[in-house]
Amino acid sequence: MSNTNNDIFKIDYRRRMKDLREDADYTQVYVAEKLGISQTMYARYERGANELPIRHLISLCKLYSISSDYMLGLDDEKN
Repeated sequence: MSNTNNDIFKIDYRRRMKDLREDADYTQVYVAEKLGISQTMYARYERGANELPIRHLISLCKLYSISSDYMLGLDDEKN
């Protein structure tokens, strides 16, 4: 995968993380608590300063009842 494709990939999942959180009316603090991390670390994931670990990807998919393909921008269907 080229760097350009990686940049597109990062944008999709970060945007989806934030959109899903806001659509559910969740705060960063609430989601961070569900993941067992600090709000600061969650904010770093959301803005792309840190890569999202797969264990947190799985937890977010369960929290929002969505597929990982949707979260990663590989599919436009949530389920």
